[in-house]
Amino acid sequence: MVQYQWSPNYQQQPQFAFPPQQHQQQQNVPPQVTIPSGRAPAGAFREESYIENILRLNRGKVGTFHFSFENAMEAGTNVKAVTGMVEAAGRDHVILSERSTGKRFLFPMIYFDYAEFNEELNYFPQRP
Repeated sequence: MVQYQWSPNYQQQPQFAFPPQQHQQQQNVPPQVTIPSGRAPAGAFREESYIENILRLNRGKVGTFHFSFENAMEAGTNVKAVTGMVEAAGRDHVILSERSTGKRFLFPMIYFDYAEFNEELNYFPQRP
């Protein structure tokens, strides 16, 4: 599966250098992407099913989140389980609030192992 991502800050660099022309206005134009046939049209955006997107779709739900750390300084501190609510999730992190203590945790996703929920999860974004 091929994935294409576009960033509004992307500036395509010319492959050939031409002498600058007077009175020519530069425009930042996003690169054109050819979508293979059988795929959704370019205007039909659908969030991909990455872990951070699934967590984001389930903000406010309570679960048990398991993390493990490779180079923990003290023996026995290389795993952590937090039972709490998903507050936010980004590409490289998740923010959880622990039910029993009210503490908030910011975990890098590289340490995330898995999560357990006692209810059905939202997997696809809600359509307007």
